[in-house]
Amino acid sequence: MITDTGAADTDASTGPPRHIVVMGVSGTGKTTVGKRVAAELGATFVEGDALHPKANIDKMSAGHPLTDEDRAPWLAAIADEIRRIADAGGTSVTACSALRVTYRDQLRTGFPDLFFLHLQADYDTLLARMTRRKHFMPPSLLQSQFDTLEELEAGEHGTGIQDVDGIDTVVAAALEALGVRR
Repeated sequence: MITDTGAADTDASTGPPRHIVVMGVSGTGKTTVGKRVAAELGATFVEGDALHPKANIDKMSAGHPLTDEDRAPWLAAIADEIRRIADAGGTSVTACSALRVTYRDQLRTGFPDLFFLHLQADYDTLLARMTRRKHFMPPSLLQSQFDTLEELEAGEHGTGIQDVDGIDTVVAAALEALGVRR
């Protein structure tokens, strides 16, 4: 279900946005959805978690939330990867929490029309998912992610999608929001 549609430039002459970030708190399915959307679009998938400095992963693994200072080099690395793909003429779909407007602003550097698909689910649903998976982000940090999250603001290019009805439904809603006709 789409909850907050922004203005996507998806008319027949331009198609879907060229660079997309699948965002949200931990456990929302950013990687799973991002890979599927990238495959549908023929885009390069970028796993934001793979670009974390080791110190960030160690800190989160130990149960400590990241600070803005911790996130800065990570966000720069993601923006650089999007830029590298764009410079090569490619399109990208990136999985990245992008929790605050300032983080999204950093990712938008050079890409003012970067499109954000914000996956959303309630705390209890996400806690149950996180408890079942193996990931460096422990379930104990979920509340810190909700505390940090700033919803997409007016003027940000993107949309919110409820991630509660299964992956196929979420991917279909994402593609619809991007103007992709299947």
